[in-house]
Amino acid sequence: MALHVLVGKGPVGSTTAAELVARGHEVRILSRSGGVSTSDVEHRQVDATDADALTAATHGAAALYNAVNPAYHRWATDWPPVAAALLTAAERTGAVLVTMSNLYAYGRPSGPMPPDSPLAATDTKGRVRARMWLDALAAHDAGRARVTEARAADFVGPQVPGSQSHLGRQLGSIRKGRRAWVIGDPDAPRTWAYLPDVAATLATLGTDERSLGRAWHVPSNPPRSQRQALGDLAAAMGRPAVPVSTIPWPVLRAMGVAVPLLREIVDVRHQFDSAYVIDSRATTRTFGLTATPWDEVLRATVAGMPVTA
Repeated sequence: MALHVLVGKGPVGSTTAAELVARGHEVRILSRSGGVSTSDVEHRQVDATDADALTAATHGAAALYNAVNPAYHRWATDWPPVAAALLTAAERTGAVLVTMSNLYAYGRPSGPMPPDSPLAATDTKGRVRARMWLDALAAHDAGRARVTEARAADFVGPQVPGSQSHLGRQLGSIRKGRRAWVIGDPDAPRTWAYLPDVAATLATLGTDERSLGRAWHVPSNPPRSQRQALGDLAAAMGRPAVPVSTIPWPVLRAMGVAVPLLREIVDVRHQFDSAYVIDSRATTRTFGLTATPWDEVLRATVAGMPVTA
C-alpha cells in the first residue's frame, strides 16, 4: 500500500480516488474547499497554486495526480500557476506527477491521433495544455521530476455531470422525445472516454514506471458520431431515436457575448466540425488496459441518469 495524493475532487479526482482505494492504496484528496474524510479517503483543504502547501501534503506520496478543472474560459490565467505549483511539489517530494489532460494540444487533427502526435495547437487553450506538458517533460528530462500524462477525449458516464458532457446534457431531451441540439457536425466520428476507464488509466500510470516521460491515451471504444451515440443512448433507454440538429455557429458566437463558455467553444470549432478520434493502442499494448464495452457504458450512463432529466 502506498500513499497517492489527488488534487481536485471533481468527477476525475473522485473516480480515480475510488479506483486507487479499490487497488489497496492510501488516498488523500486536496481541494480548495476540502471535504469530509472517511476511512478510505482523507480530505485536506489546500490551494492548488500554493507550492509549499502542496509539497507538505504530498510528502511521502508515491504519486501526485493533477485532476484540477479550472473554469473553461479561465484556462489561460488559472492553469499556469496550478501547473507550476504541482510540478514544484513533484520535484521537491519525488512523487510521480500524473496529469489528466485532453486532446487540445494537438490542434486540428488530420486523422486518428496517437499520443506522439505533434503539439500543433494554435488556439489559446491548446497552447496552454501543450506548454504544461512541455514544462513537465523538460523537468523529467533534466532529472528534476518524474512525470507522465493521460489524455482523453470527451467524457461519458454517470460520474460526469450533464452540464459537463456533450452526451449527458441530451439525456433529458431523449427521455422526453425532443430534438437534440448539438455543437458541430452531428455525423463527424468522435471518440468518447468512459470515466472509469480514465480513472483506471490514471491509477495505472501512477503505479507503473513504464509510464514515465510519455503521454498516454485512455483506451476508448471505436468512434461514434454524436448522432450515433445519442441513438445508442435512446435505445438503451428503450426510447426511439430523437432528431438531432446542429446549433449554427453564428448563433453560438452571438450567445458567446454573454456566455464565456460558448465563446470558448467557438474558438475550438475544429474539434466539432470534423472527425475527432484518438489512437490508444499504445496504452493497451503496454499496460493491458482496454475500454469498457460500449454497451456497458450506455447501460451505466442511463442507469445513473437523474430522475428529473
